[in-house]
Amino acid sequence: MPYYHPIRKIADTEERLRVVERLLLLRRQLDREIPQKTAEESLLLATWNIREFGNNRRTESLYYIAEILSRFNLIAIQEVSSNMSGLEKVMNILGHGWDYIVTDSTEGSAGGSERIAFVYDTNKVFFRKMAGEIVLPQDKLIQGEYQYARTPFCVALQAGWFKFHLAMVHIYYGKSSGVDPRRVAEIDSIAKFLTKRSKKEDTSYILLGDFNIPKCGDETMLALEKNGFFIPDCIKEHPTDLGNTKHYDQIAFNLKLDKAMTVFSKKEQKAGAFNFTESVYTPDDVSIYRKYFDPKYTVGKTDKEVEKYYMSKWRTFQMSDHLPLWVELKVDFSNQYLERIKKETK
Repeated sequence: MPYYHPIRKIADTEERLRVVERLLLLRRQLDREIPQKTAEESLLLATWNIREFGNNRRTESLYYIAEILSRFNLIAIQEVSSNMSGLEKVMNILGHGWDYIVTDSTEGSAGGSERIAFVYDTNKVFFRKMAGEIVLPQDKLIQGEYQYARTPFCVALQAGWFKFHLAMVHIYYGKSSGVDPRRVAEIDSIAKFLTKRSKKEDTSYILLGDFNIPKCGDETMLALEKNGFFIPDCIKEHPTDLGNTKHYDQIAFNLKLDKAMTVFSKKEQKAGAFNFTESVYTPDDVSIYRKYFDPKYTVGKTDKEVEKYYMSKWRTFQMSDHLPLWVELKVDFSNQYLERIKKETK
């Protein structure tokens, strides 16, 4: 549970009341849409591209971000800035029992000085002491000449009975949301690379993050699926942009488990994209936050222009232009294991 006590120190009474009221709204929405955490049975896994996540957000936004993160056990976050102040402030709000693993920043114009981070609940997720960036050998470079625009990151984790390697990506975007050849090549490369490792190591892999996939079924999605990774339909059906049209973010699986051990079942597990704008920074809130806008976006501008700035820019830099995508996984295989011993003993 996030640490709320510092909210009392917000000097502006109106702002303090707004933060409390919006947190209550957000908590009710989370209660409706996200399954409850369990002690042993399940793992709530999420991926979230938090736009240019540095020291650039209002304190109230950090509380909203922390509240959302707290409802999951493990979250992969893209676009953490080289300045990690925002992430560190959110971790302080989350409090004891939470930890994170973060990469160095990726330099260059394509990398944007971004880091990627895994934030996890230490009561549920165990870091198995292996972490590393994925760097391609010379003969496997993308299109014969490139490393990944933003270096993928892989960690070994365990939740309950489930041991797995979690690999996170932020795939090259290009000039438009159409099918970019380099983007397809990056997805093709990482999927092939990890599938080969999965077979060699007999290890389960989860590949997730921002793939910049415009729509299901196009060449970018197929590059992921044809190379050994599976995406449940209940994940595919959820767009993750604020416009509710793009499938940029995905969670894909390449599992090496006993046949009786089912991590994801359509009948039992759930998935979704959490639309925080129903509770915080809603379309109707432009008048509340207008006083915080840079004057160059309000002076001499029409109400429609100011509203467009709020909807597409300002609020996306307070929260994000992506929605967190999540899935519920089964991680307690006690019954299956006992049944296997019983079968072997007969």
